[in-house]
Amino acid sequence: MHFLVAGGGPAGVTACETLRRLDPAAEITLLCGEPGEPYGRMAIPYYLIGNIDAEGTRLRKRHGYWEGLGIPLRHDRIASLVPDRDQVILEGGERLDFDRLLIATGAHPVSPPIPGIDLPGVVHCWTLEDAHAIAERADEGSKVVLMGAGFIGCIILESLVKRGVRLSVIEQGPRMVPRMLDEVAGGMLQAHCESQGVRVLTGTRAESIAESGGRLAVATSQGEIPADLVIVATGVRSNTGFLDGSGVDCDQGVLVDEHLESSRAGVFAAGDVAQGPDLLGGNRQVHAIQPTAVEHGRIAALNMAGQGARYPGSLNMNILDTLGLVSVSFGNWEGGGEHQTLSLDSRDAGRYLKLVFDDQDRLRGAIAVGHTEKVGILRGLIQSRRPLRGWRERLQRDPTRIAEAYVGAIEASA
Repeated sequence: MHFLVAGGGPAGVTACETLRRLDPAAEITLLCGEPGEPYGRMAIPYYLIGNIDAEGTRLRKRHGYWEGLGIPLRHDRIASLVPDRDQVILEGGERLDFDRLLIATGAHPVSPPIPGIDLPGVVHCWTLEDAHAIAERADEGSKVVLMGAGFIGCIILESLVKRGVRLSVIEQGPRMVPRMLDEVAGGMLQAHCESQGVRVLTGTRAESIAESGGRLAVATSQGEIPADLVIVATGVRSNTGFLDGSGVDCDQGVLVDEHLESSRAGVFAAGDVAQGPDLLGGNRQVHAIQPTAVEHGRIAALNMAGQGARYPGSLNMNILDTLGLVSVSFGNWEGGGEHQTLSLDSRDAGRYLKLVFDDQDRLRGAIAVGHTEKVGILRGLIQSRRPLRGWRERLQRDPTRIAEAYVGAIEASA
């Protein structure tokens, strides 16, 4: 049995380890699209502020780890999946046969279609190579423009501030992290960043980038901003292009079922490239977060080995620690329709809590800023789908009693 795993991120690494545990004699090949050993993108901010070196970003740090598992690392990518045949063609031209294939190819950053986006000094912050380029230019006192205040942008924002740069952030949306935070929470995050010396321009569109005298200038809908470095963090897209004509159905990612198997038998997908079951129901979703990637990799591997494991669905969840302000969101935090929303707005004290319930008194979504002690409870309530009957009026008066409500729900179901 030959298991071919394409992608060296958390999903692919977890899948390889699970497959080796299940089948010590199997042939397992891991395709890594970047040089070196598999590393974690979430470690890049720690590299930028000097807390770790490049070796510290590796997902598995023990030397000889992959040799010990008997899993060769191939530094190549799939160019195409051969239709009606269990075979891939690599970008290097080689053909590889497989019995089961896991597509864990992740995503790639998207650049806005503006003039000057390819100039030297304009970089993404997605790969370790990108991080090297940023470290070379983001010196203390240098002017840096960060295009995009979404989740990725806010992850690297703190590392840039700690490097002592003069940072300006441009966000086309109406607030920071608009896909994670509502107007109140996004406004709190912006005010907090501005209090730390970061210039934040929301509702602002970058129109072009020009070079003059060795420096850059970013033209925006609110004027021109000079820069020594421009970092693009305007979103990502799943890596599915190589699957055209392969018989694998794709939408925003590879469409997978509850076993994480694609429309083509024997071909599975996991991580940021997989569009699979959502815990709260509805359409299949891409949830590009590391906990989902790890669990995807484990479940996909179990099914590749014939275990018949079912994936219950992923939960949309994001946790940000930005310059000391912790903000989180879970599930269907937007509310609306038949949902009922309870909120406690203490933004002057740096705290905000929003709870969204369905018509059966089940917590379906939440936003919390500054309420770090509530994170585990909020996630547990949403994932368990426990009804909080009898607690609605009490929570309406004081949403911070959610922990008591959780305990009460557990006791009621015991």
